[in-house]
Amino acid sequence: MLRSMIATLFAASAFAAHAGDFSLRVDAAGASGHIAQKYTFNGFGCTGQNLAPALHWQGQPAGTRSFAVTVYDPDAPTGSGWWHWVVLNLPASTNTLPEGGTLPTGARGVHNDFGTTTWGGPCPPVGDKPHHYVFTVYALDVPQLDVPDNATAALAGFMLHGHVLGKAQQTLTYGR
Repeated sequence: MLRSMIATLFAASAFAAHAGDFSLRVDAAGASGHIAQKYTFNGFGCTGQNLAPALHWQGQPAGTRSFAVTVYDPDAPTGSGWWHWVVLNLPASTNTLPEGGTLPTGARGVHNDFGTTTWGGPCPPVGDKPHHYVFTVYALDVPQLDVPDNATAALAGFMLHGHVLGKAQQTLTYGR
């Protein structure tokens, strides 16, 4: 029993050390250090270009078979936050998404809280404190997640969490 517990702890600490190598860089910050205007939503009183920022990651855990990306605003005044982007089934050979959000073959978007399967930029209410936008890339142990075409971001999140080998995050802010 003790030997099994020690082996489990050793494996967990080895994973944690390796997971620390997994990193994400989001090319979205303007001169102010906040998300630049061109990445913000165009609608609801926001006047951005609604371009998805470029994402770059490296150091994924061994055994990674695919990736998923999420962008979430926990500060949205909804009681449940706001999903801006959910992408599944990114091939394991992928380590970047270009500005504009073009996805590689086989990858797919899941419905976000704008009701689309594509990037939906920040657009917090006027006068709110700056919101936090949590960009996360997940390394998964499966080549793809089979979620229904009408899946919500919450369902996709639930399904991907059972397959996470590691994750890398960067949080940026935006307010107006």
